[in-house]
Amino acid sequence: MASQVHQITVWARGVVQDKEGRDIANGLAAAASKDGKFTQAFDNYVDLPDRINVPLRKYARISDEEIEERYEYENLHPEVVIVADATIVKGIDILRGMQKGGTLVVATDRKPEDILKFIPNRSLLDTIVCVDAKTICGDQKIDFSGSEGGVDSLGIGQGISAPILGALARGTDLVKLENLDAVVKNKDALHKGHDQAVVQTLH
Repeated sequence: MASQVHQITVWARGVVQDKEGRDIANGLAAAASKDGKFTQAFDNYVDLPDRINVPLRKYARISDEEIEERYEYENLHPEVVIVADATIVKGIDILRGMQKGGTLVVATDRKPEDILKFIPNRSLLDTIVCVDAKTICGDQKIDFSGSEGGVDSLGIGQGISAPILGALARGTDLVKLENLDAVVKNKDALHKGHDQAVVQTLH
C-alpha cells in the first residue's frame, strides 16, 4: 500500500505576502524533513505572475516515502489549508478539493466561529485553528528575498509565517514544534503562535 502524501495549501496575498506564504511552505517542509520525511515545497505556477494583493497559493507535501507526484504543480486534495490573510476566505473556495476531515489554519484576530461563517463547505473541516499573527509580529514589511528563484538571504520565518507555523504545530501532528524551532528565525513568534493559537474541533 502506497504511503499517504499529506498535501498542504497556503493562501496568501500576491507580492505583499509572497515571502510569508513561501516561508510557511518552506518552513513546514524543512521541519518535516528533520523527522526523516520526504517533502516538497513550491509555488503555484497557475497563479504566476502574481499581482499585488491578488490571492495566490503556495504548496507543501509531506510523506513517509518518496513522493511520486513530482511534476504535479498543484495540490488537488489538501488536508490542511493555511490562510495568511483572513479576508481571503470571503468569496473564494479555499477548501477546494479537500476531503472530509481537513484542517484550516487562519491568521486572524477573530474567533473560529466568525471565520466559519464565510466557509460554505465548512462541513469538510474537522479542525479550525486561529492565531493573531499580526499582533504577535506587528506590521509586515514587503520583502522580495528568495522570490522567483532568488537566494533567500533573510532565512525562513521572520514575519507572520512564524506564529502561523506555531499554530499549525498546535492544531495538527504534521510537524513537531521542536523541528520548526530549528528552522524558523523568529523563535519567540513561533512559540507565541503555538501557545496563543485557538484550536476548535468541529466533529
